Amino acid sequence: MLPKNPNGCPYLFLAPMEGVGDRCFRKAMASIGGFNEAVTDFIRVPTNCHVQSLAKVYHADELGPIPLAAQIMGSDPDLMGAMAQELERKGAPRIDINCGCPSNTVTGRGAGSSLLKDPGFLNEVAKAVVQAVAIPVTIKMRSGFEDTSLFKENMLAAQESGVRYITLHPRTKAEGYGPPARWDLIAEAKAFLKIPVVGNGDILTVENALDMLKRTGCDALMVGRGCIINPFLLLQIQAHFSGVPFQPKWSDLLRYFEVYLAEMHPDAPAKLKVNKIKQLLSFQFKRNGDQQTLRSEILTPSTLDPQSYLEHALPLLKETWLDKII
Repeated sequence: MLPKNPNGCPYLFLAPMEGVGDRCFRKAMASIGGFNEAVTDFIRVPTNCHVQSLAKVYHADELGPIPLAAQIMGSDPDLMGAMAQELERKGAPRIDINCGCPSNTVTGRGAGSSLLKDPGFLNEVAKAVVQAVAIPVTIKMRSGFEDTSLFKENMLAAQESGVRYITLHPRTKAEGYGPPARWDLIAEAKAFLKIPVVGNGDILTVENALDMLKRTGCDALMVGRGCIINPFLLLQIQAHFSGVPFQPKWSDLLRYFEVYLAEMHPDAPAKLKVNKIKQLLSFQFKRNGDQQTLRSEILTPSTLDPQSYLEHALPLLKETWLDKII
């Protein structure tokens, strides 16, 4: 079972997110805290890979005392098992199998959510990883590829492979990120699976988190997009269960951006750095109606120097920031 804290708060995961949830984001989120464990953005395991070289991108101690699981994505059972072994040698506390990425460049190679087309092959890939290592293996899944016709078969195939638990993002590959996540499918999975289920999808507020727990009975929560919109969300969820009031500080948000900027590769082009910060700001404040009139100014850089850009953008957000983040 996944543990709860002494106040009854469920185990909280920071989700892996392609293109956004990289090391910079994870380190920035760790400066705020609130999550029990993080997961890397997927490490692609192509059929012609050298696992030792690919595994160099993973660093188990990246977040200090916060465990960092390694997520792998591929379709070759032997190579997936070999990669898991290499990551175990590098100190990974857990291996997570990506069975949900909807990108056409991924699914076209038979990986990610493509595995949901064939429960038997999904089981083969997952079992190869489970049998390759001594550390826990888990799997993150969508509810189906084109539809949910194989939903139960895929869930059972994953369970029978020996994974410790399943994280379910209840949208199909075809749905992408558009329609509301079908939390009823999380509840359905809980009803027939014997292993824990982690709920994921559309947790943007504390109320969403509590509602998911109530409606699905899931064992833990994984939050992704909600943490980009509000980096303090996981702390707010914890505060609800502790009963101790929590109020975010502007200085904490400033430190969040400072850490994010400091973790960018020193040789990365300045334009790329500014664009990554713009992406973060776009997510974080897109639900803030009072800021929409400023949005174009915030997201139009007056400079390509990352530090100068932050000095330009952040004051525009400060006036109504606290009211909207709580």
